[in-house]
Amino acid sequence: MRWNLRSANGMDVQRLAAEAAISSTLARLLLMRGIGSAEAAQRFLSPALGHLHSPYAMSGMAEAVERLRAALGRKEKILIYGDYDVDGTTAIVILVTAIRLCGGEADFHVPHRIREGYGIKDDVIERAASEGVRLIVSVDTGIRAFEAAQTARRVGVDLIVTDHHLPHEAGVPEALVVLNPNQPGCEYPCKALCGAGVAFKLAHALMEKALPDGRKLQPLLESFLKPLAIATIADAVPLVDENRVFASLGLAGLRSPVNVGLRALLEVAQLDGSRALNSTDIAFRLAPRLNAAGRMDVARDVIELFTVKDLPRAREIAERLNQLNTERQAEEARIVEEICRTLDGSPEQREAYCIVVDGEGWHRGVIGIAATRVVERYCRPALVISRLGEEAHGSGRSLPAFHLLNALESCQTLFTRYGGHAHAVGFALPSARVPQLRSDMDAYARTQLTPADFEPILALDAELGLSQVTPDLFDALRRLEPFGLGNPEPKFLARNVRVLIPPRVLKDKHIKMKLGIEQNGRRFATGIPALGWGMAERFRQEQVLAGDVLDVAFTIEHNDHPDFGGLELRLCDVVRVTPSPASVRNAAASSGTP
Repeated sequence: MRWNLRSANGMDVQRLAAEAAISSTLARLLLMRGIGSAEAAQRFLSPALGHLHSPYAMSGMAEAVERLRAALGRKEKILIYGDYDVDGTTAIVILVTAIRLCGGEADFHVPHRIREGYGIKDDVIERAASEGVRLIVSVDTGIRAFEAAQTARRVGVDLIVTDHHLPHEAGVPEALVVLNPNQPGCEYPCKALCGAGVAFKLAHALMEKALPDGRKLQPLLESFLKPLAIATIADAVPLVDENRVFASLGLAGLRSPVNVGLRALLEVAQLDGSRALNSTDIAFRLAPRLNAAGRMDVARDVIELFTVKDLPRAREIAERLNQLNTERQAEEARIVEEICRTLDGSPEQREAYCIVVDGEGWHRGVIGIAATRVVERYCRPALVISRLGEEAHGSGRSLPAFHLLNALESCQTLFTRYGGHAHAVGFALPSARVPQLRSDMDAYARTQLTPADFEPILALDAELGLSQVTPDLFDALRRLEPFGLGNPEPKFLARNVRVLIPPRVLKDKHIKMKLGIEQNGRRFATGIPALGWGMAERFRQEQVLAGDVLDVAFTIEHNDHPDFGGLELRLCDVVRVTPSPASVRNAAASSGTP
């Protein structure tokens, strides 16, 4: 892993610190995030509803609201057509709730991942039309639904597409209205909304026009921010601009939720409200349980969880989601183990510039996560494909340097369906074409990537002495939360720190130790705890012992344990500068050196 210590102009740091009345460390971190003025710093550090853009800045919004209000006035049936992941299901919840609050009648359709697959299907539109539906609104899907838009026109249904995925090079579907900040000609300032974010903007505009009491608007918007924060973090969109407002205010609201479904979900995830939630809690505790419904069974459970009024029923659904997530974890582990066996036994596949791996009957709900694990382990873009007879369905994840949707576009004739964005895609193709896809993707990737792109880079924000790791610094860093894509958690470098006590192995995987410093040959008796998740085997191999001197890359955490809590370092990487005498003796003995 290559370390990259980032830099900031010292004069700019001092200027921003003075103008914004913040510490120089915080000013430095803001500058490295592109925030250079006191006004921008204030907006970043104190997100507020007032920072949101007008919904009407999005192309097509006025027309979409006009059509929805006409449907409300005529008491038309409205169908919300979503997707089966966290983003899609929460978008359904937001828009269905908004329509019902405005006095409308809205039902929803969320497809079954295996039986129906992704996207708007003609038969669902035709069935809805036969049942009297005259308006369908898609959420988190539809930007490439050209045939579905034609079907809607044919059967007399108005289609409003709301989506955030990248449009096809041929343009957008011929729907009544298309809401997507990424469509050509749309000047909406925040291009990185998730699907639920676009649905929220439509809900905001609709309620602003249709609610008789405008005083209710702000508390309703604040209530929508809770599921929207989950979707925004789970969909890994950059946590900047409006997304930062959604995530920050939504996380604050999740500390005391009123919705019984959210309360039940927090219970099963063991997030009981004793502390403020962060983006890690969402990404690793809440989102996987919500996603498990669409991955392993029926995503309708998520919509019911958010809309049910009965706490016992909410707890029953939440427990079911929890069990589905356990099953998902087991299936994921099985598939990833099989993939790793294949790649470790095939240097040609393992060393491809874009890894394409396939298996018969792999669970299609899990292959996206499996692709993420392949990228993490092998540091290359990856497509993971599940074959079922003559049909194959795949999911891909990428590196920052490789635009995965563009890669699929380069061999689009192979697919029966594909879509996504720069770092995540989904697709389908005949099984017989998988070998050609493997060849084409590797060839394209070799025109876009170099071996240097496969080397993990650890971006470090500043060099600190351990004496600078203080509660005041930790409090300053918390003002930058929530962390995520576009606003990574600050990482620091400390040089020449000494291992004060022997590293202790936790659960056979992790390392805990205490680090300190020396000055003028004197060792400081006090130190700071440091945790290295998943570093136990590395420490064993390198024989890191008490007395070794290390350079360490780390984040700063706070352990909330009542007995031994306090500040601690979370190790990202370590480099041994000088080994202790015991390390030298052990290394010599293991190599047979006299």
